[in-house]
Amino acid sequence: MSDNLRTIVVDGETVEVPAEYNLLQAAEAAGREIPRFCYHERLSVAGNCRMCLVELVGAPKPVASCAYLVKEMRGGPNGEPPEMRTLSPMVKKAREGVMEFLLINHPLDCPICDQGGECDLQDQAMAYGRTGSRYAENKRAVEDKYMGPLIKTIMTRCIQCTRCVRFATEVAGVSELGAIGRGEDMEITTYLEQSMTSELSGNVIDLCPVGALTSRPYAYNARPWELAKTETIDVMDALGANIRVDSRSGAVLRIMPRVHEDVNQEWISDKSRFVWDGLGRQRLDKPFVRENGRLRPSDWDEALTVATETLSGDASKIGVIAGDLNDVEGLKAAKDLFTALGVTSIDARQDGAKIGTGPRQSYLFNSTIAGIDKADAILLIGTNPRLEAPVLNARIRGAWLNRSAAVGVIGEAADLTYDYERLGEGPSDIAALGKKRSGFIKTLKDAERPMIIVGAGALAREDGAQVLRAAGELAKTVGAVTDGWNGFNVLHTAASRVGALDLGFVPGEGGRSTAEIMAGAQSGEIETVVLLGADEIDTDALGSAFVIYVGSHGDKGAARADLVLPSAAYTEKNAIYVNTEGRAQLAERAVFPKGEAKEDWAIFRALSARLGKTLPYDSLNALRAALIEQVESFGEIDHAPGAHGADAFDVAAVGEAGEVSDAPFTAAVTDFYFTNPIARASRTMAECSAATLAARTELQAAE
Repeated sequence: MSDNLRTIVVDGETVEVPAEYNLLQAAEAAGREIPRFCYHERLSVAGNCRMCLVELVGAPKPVASCAYLVKEMRGGPNGEPPEMRTLSPMVKKAREGVMEFLLINHPLDCPICDQGGECDLQDQAMAYGRTGSRYAENKRAVEDKYMGPLIKTIMTRCIQCTRCVRFATEVAGVSELGAIGRGEDMEITTYLEQSMTSELSGNVIDLCPVGALTSRPYAYNARPWELAKTETIDVMDALGANIRVDSRSGAVLRIMPRVHEDVNQEWISDKSRFVWDGLGRQRLDKPFVRENGRLRPSDWDEALTVATETLSGDASKIGVIAGDLNDVEGLKAAKDLFTALGVTSIDARQDGAKIGTGPRQSYLFNSTIAGIDKADAILLIGTNPRLEAPVLNARIRGAWLNRSAAVGVIGEAADLTYDYERLGEGPSDIAALGKKRSGFIKTLKDAERPMIIVGAGALAREDGAQVLRAAGELAKTVGAVTDGWNGFNVLHTAASRVGALDLGFVPGEGGRSTAEIMAGAQSGEIETVVLLGADEIDTDALGSAFVIYVGSHGDKGAARADLVLPSAAYTEKNAIYVNTEGRAQLAERAVFPKGEAKEDWAIFRALSARLGKTLPYDSLNALRAALIEQVESFGEIDHAPGAHGADAFDVAAVGEAGEVSDAPFTAAVTDFYFTNPIARASRTMAECSAATLAARTELQAAE
């Protein structure tokens, strides 16, 4: 028997389990189901619901299996292995008693409760409870608490499991939830009953085992058995969180997380969870053509005719800018078409990031997201991961909290939910740090797995390529890239960025970048600009150029457009997205596109036929075959390259050599809730943005 394994007996069956397991985990390893309310695998053990009671042979009374470790079990008097029972009469009676206590004050709200149909209390009351109650006292009532525009509270239903409190404190890093009172008077509340300020607050809805915390935007919309459930991928940031989209009658009604240990574990950000109402607002559901200064509805035949006439001119006077939410298939079709037309001014970096021209490792999160759990020291350069990738930021907090990983920051000061050492605010501080011999640089050098994370705030500037080189040289100085570990990472903010860079959606020979396309449009050198969902640029700077907008929402790009070609949103198409660590993932269609909208690749395939440059694929499968033939990694679904090839990667050669400016790094994301057209169309995101602004203003006034 191994040193860390121990033999125990569970309901008469002998099993070997790690000594560090608690009894609940040991029982589940033996195939037994243990009911629980307060216990959660990713949170600290509270041991306060008592639903997980089991019988420990030799113990005078049942024990809470979540709080009792296997290594603490005692064997029999004659050397018999320790034994526990999960199905004995003692356990059955104990569970019935606990459930009876839990239901003393719980209201009979099941017919009107949004948790109905997926409620742990309902399920466990049926499986482990008594047929009736012996208590006839009046039920207590608790006043509902205000937790912001996202979380609806009916606190009379609360069973004080404290999952929400532990999540807010341990994972989200905002100590804004707690318990007041004792015994029957105990209540869970936010301090001063204010809105929660975490970008991960919606996860408490999933954690709540009863109907005390439910989704306010989703309230009374549907029952779970009425919904069609589709597993797909989130595009609100570059993390590529795995989500489940629940829909009914062609409308998305809610978005929930799926478990993926290497990407998002089981958390998603509030934007990912609640942006769904933006999918039905301000939609482009038919083509539009500008006539006499106003956009008028059109049909596809006329729209494609106008596009054909416009794109049949001089290819050197055409520019293409791709946005942040594009799928790989649409980008591939667009690139193939415009390359066939001779257009070289194409760019998928609408923020102007100086990246993507070097080896693949120069623009990936090479350590992988799960690699954060192994990092000993982390340096953040020009990034605020709390706003750019909240779930990834929770991983960094976990490394800081559980493994005492040191964190340093070069950039703006911000509340990241963990302690860090601020080492500077601009590019010059990167080189200065590398020349030091003590302090944080020593921590990085001494670390077994040092990690450097470069954000969009450091790259989307004129000297972005030089900043990348400086970060690479620092990574080499501290030994961040070795055989088996690549600690040089780029954190993107756009879901489409890595896939676009893999495709080479950057200016060709003699082509213009995003800034140069816009300057050319302003001067008249660029006569036609095609925007592929690009809404984060200054559309007023496009001058008198003819603008073709391909997108799903009527945002800034569509308002400036002379021709609008409506496309499908991310929940309306089968597509591939590549996240910041280079992991290709499959998104599935949950609902059909609105009105006459088409998938992006189908639009460019139809347009190519009109232009006499017919693309060599007429189905999604044929397009994906061409994709994989061009870039092999697109066929490696759910695989992140990680440290593969790290021994041959010269990290000091990334970017470009040259001088850096003295300008400090600025945040790539200033309003977390308004980063893309879908979010800006969402009423819920508008409420969250307003609440955050009000809270910030109130805090500044108090200071």
